[in-house]
Amino acid sequence: MAKLLSCVLGPRLYRVHRPRPPGPAPGSGGGGSTERGEPAWDSYYQPRGLEKHTDSVLALASVLWSISYYASPLAVLYLYRKGLLTMSRVVPLSHCAATLGLLLAGVACLRGLGRWSNPQYLEFIAVLEESHRSGSPESKRKLGLYTFDFRSWPVDFRWDSAGPAWGGSRAVPLLQTPPRPRGGSRGLLGALRKLPCALVRLLLAHTLGRRMLFPGSVRLLQRALLPALLQGQARLIEQFGGQRVKLLACDGNEIDAMVIDRRGRDPRGDTLVICCEGNAGFYEVGCLSTPLEAGFSVLGWNHPGFGGSTGVPLPQSEANAMDVVVRFALQQLRFAPPSIVVYAWSIGGFTATWAAMSYPELGGLVLDASFDDLVPLALKVLPRSWRELVTQTVREHLNLNNAEQLCRYQGPVLLVRRTKDEIITTTTPDDIASNRGNDLLLKLLQHRYPKVMAEEGLGAVREWLEAATPEEQSSVLRRSPPDERWCRGRLREWAGDRSPPFPWAIGEDLSPAQRRQLALYLAQQHLQNFEASHCTPLPPQAFRLPWAL
Repeated sequence: MAKLLSCVLGPRLYRVHRPRPPGPAPGSGGGGSTERGEPAWDSYYQPRGLEKHTDSVLALASVLWSISYYASPLAVLYLYRKGLLTMSRVVPLSHCAATLGLLLAGVACLRGLGRWSNPQYLEFIAVLEESHRSGSPESKRKLGLYTFDFRSWPVDFRWDSAGPAWGGSRAVPLLQTPPRPRGGSRGLLGALRKLPCALVRLLLAHTLGRRMLFPGSVRLLQRALLPALLQGQARLIEQFGGQRVKLLACDGNEIDAMVIDRRGRDPRGDTLVICCEGNAGFYEVGCLSTPLEAGFSVLGWNHPGFGGSTGVPLPQSEANAMDVVVRFALQQLRFAPPSIVVYAWSIGGFTATWAAMSYPELGGLVLDASFDDLVPLALKVLPRSWRELVTQTVREHLNLNNAEQLCRYQGPVLLVRRTKDEIITTTTPDDIASNRGNDLLLKLLQHRYPKVMAEEGLGAVREWLEAATPEEQSSVLRRSPPDERWCRGRLREWAGDRSPPFPWAIGEDLSPAQRRQLALYLAQQHLQNFEASHCTPLPPQAFRLPWAL
């Protein structure tokens, strides 16, 4: 009876990964191994008739619930205007809802009965219960051979595993938004007058704003992507030996992560690349593949509310998630901080720059198709009449201040700019001058080399960034051709063995022409152009570690 109850309440099982026995694979003339010399795998789980049909019913009910959830504000407004929100109308509807709930509970019991008759599911439940009970490495290894609803996966690492963090706080520190100038109204009366506007901004941020900023958190989209996500996860586990882990962040969110440790298996495997995905990206099908196929060890994770991760994606929960990911890499995987590089695509630049700011000993930062500040991009897609409301809402609730965080980091940085980016340009994709990656680079160089990036250097770099074609960029460089040997020599001569912190005062004794040369040299070392649109995957051969003096 206990086993039957476990089958009723247990998670949905999607795949069982089993190594194929040696010998030819079905339907092929080859052997049982891949071209990489690794064992070939079978991914399968065949639910029996009763479980299969009841799963379909419950999945349909879940989709309809999601649709009704998102449509509920409009439905309530319609019912109110039609005068249907009365007690005489609501009570019968509640009875119908209760009846439907009981029917679905019965369907769930039938599904449990179907699982109970399936030896594969019974074997899986035994492994899952053993993993929860003992938590031994062997039980975790066996559990890793199954793909199932992540809510039932045991926690592998906690944010406080090595002791209290951040003074025992339940939230990691973020840079504070500068206070707005005070208006004429002060005291309690002024606060009451501002309260309605503050509530509107809060509502806008947590409804429309959050979903526009992180569309991947919408459950309907995740259901549509589920087959691709399962296929991507199977690829990481079967072809690359990936291990799925659950990380518990300080705010209680459970973070779905995947680690592929290639130390001792690949020349580049001693470097761990932590991957931060975009606003509709998942580690199963996202930017993690680029450093993985380039031969590095990788650690990917899903934003709160994405895939198996719980919570909602907001700046604070994003930083909390990134914190436990970095701690897992340092304390559990035991990678040395200089051997860890953070790679981010698009909106992942926020968590990447937060990690670099908060863990300054990390070895490097690669930002692909990222931006300096969210406000200009938000103003691009929303009505102009909302300008003040949008600006205040972003600053108070959705403040992705990438440039400000980046300037707090002292290590090597590389920016990858998409020359046909349609997302982070504020005009048209062809207008490369409006790419917010330009502003991110300029703010970084102005902070690190303020004397070099004076009037002459700033003008030269800005002209180079605004050049629309490689020919135009070459024309700019020909007017002030950077001498690599001279530039590196001046930087090394100034830095010496001190490795002084940024900002550096180098450039005071240089002529205007020399400042232009050095500024263009630094811009070239910190920026890599990639001729593609925003969502085109970066090829493995185009991935490189940041420049260091």
